[in-house]
Amino acid sequence: MSNSREKILSKIRQALTTRVPVPFVSTNADKEIFEAEKDDLELKFAENFTQLQGKFVYCGSVGELVENLNELASIRKWDNIYCVEDVLKESLQHNGFSNLSSTDLKSCDASITTCEALVARTGSILLSSAEQSGRTVSVYAPVHICIAYTSQLVFDIKDGLQVLKTKYKDNLPSLISLATGPSRTADIEKTLVVGVHGPKEVFCFLIED
Repeated sequence: MSNSREKILSKIRQALTTRVPVPFVSTNADKEIFEAEKDDLELKFAENFTQLQGKFVYCGSVGELVENLNELASIRKWDNIYCVEDVLKESLQHNGFSNLSSTDLKSCDASITTCEALVARTGSILLSSAEQSGRTVSVYAPVHICIAYTSQLVFDIKDGLQVLKTKYKDNLPSLISLATGPSRTADIEKTLVVGVHGPKEVFCFLIED
């Protein structure tokens, strides 16, 4: 056995047998790291979401949302927008948006979902498998459109998780995820590439309620 390997193993044995004091014993784990902001969560979310290449649209009503969606679909020439959430589909169609489908996710132009919450501090969309859209709709489509309400805004991630805990109690969804802008990676030569393992664009339409 080489000397260097023996030295490493010796240090490991010593660490396992010798009690080491816990560092930072005076740290208060209950103290908030980020101070919550009581006002302007909409602005905070919009700023952070757009900095991450997300596209944010504020709507005063569902009718205004549909006007914006119709204009977006017309400009982008979207004929097949995938949506499987019955309540959301009914609301959009009732207000005049007709480019919805629930038959083919693979060939759709975009997908529409709701969400569990919007996290203002990080500009993230909190999603779960308990939603009718399940695990795939927000990931597989080339464009993800999220419809949310101002009442779903929370300041931090822990606040969003508390929303889930209150809503589902002991029956938490099997998948809870945070979508923070379009998918991206810099694994290859540290070059940022967008849309590798998820949508290339993410829209968030926030409705005042």
